[in-house]
Amino acid sequence: MSKLTTLPDAISKYVNDGDTVYAAGFTHLIPFAAGHEIMRLKKRDLVLARATPDLIYDQMAAAGCARKVIFSYMGNPGVGSLRIIRSAIEQGKLEWEEYSHFGMITRLQAGASGLPFLPMNQTAVSDLEKVNPNIKRIADPFGGKDVIVVPALNPDVAIVHVQRADANGNSHLWGIIGEQKEAAFAAKKVIVTAEEIVDESVIRSDPNRTLIPSVVVDAVCEVPHACHPSYAQGYYDRDNEFYLEWDKVSESAERVKSYLDEWIYGVKDRAEYWQKLGKETHKRLAVKPRMSEAVNYGSY
Repeated sequence: MSKLTTLPDAISKYVNDGDTVYAAGFTHLIPFAAGHEIMRLKKRDLVLARATPDLIYDQMAAAGCARKVIFSYMGNPGVGSLRIIRSAIEQGKLEWEEYSHFGMITRLQAGASGLPFLPMNQTAVSDLEKVNPNIKRIADPFGGKDVIVVPALNPDVAIVHVQRADANGNSHLWGIIGEQKEAAFAAKKVIVTAEEIVDESVIRSDPNRTLIPSVVVDAVCEVPHACHPSYAQGYYDRDNEFYLEWDKVSESAERVKSYLDEWIYGVKDRAEYWQKLGKETHKRLAVKPRMSEAVNYGSY
């Protein structure tokens, strides 16, 4: 049964006000298009969970979508702090819950495994234990040193961007792999956006690359260039200039509003957004093919 739908329809159906939303992806394959659609549809009171929130949550906070953020390391990669979220937290306008990177991933692993919590080794960030009551120490029942435990995270919705998927939602992704699989298996609902929708035979040709199977997917949407300004390995490069420019934009509430009006509310979808970026940007972000060696899955 096909799960193919449009991004606006998927967001309208599966993202509700007050939901906990996990936008997955580490360094690349960050689902900016889905975040922008959430903003255009004016979803409110969301709990935004993500390891390394990146610019997408800064933009969503600026658009008034967020009530709370759950995160590990919050920053504009290679530039500095996320100004909008940081300012909102400091002013008491945004609730927050912080973990180490491994703490966030362990929470997802617990959620994906159907467990109430999982243990992890003690970390160097012991101060987090003082400000986050969800981080606890328990005795090792086998007599070793105490371990840290964190509760399961089961988002209402996980949004994952992939390079390619079939109409049923079986999804291939490659390059830097983050927490996409754990987020998808932990979430109650899963929206997949893909650079391209391909025939099932393409997915079946390389089963080891299918990190997200259709059984956990509720909707799949074909959305080329969905993760700009981050990148999709093999499709387009990271827009480093954008990350630098956002640092300047986010210094001013007026500039942020102007950006949202022009680039989020002023375009109808990701295709129009990509065209608006212009040919110079397209050329700058273009990548040359670099194919992997073929794998022989031969059988009878």
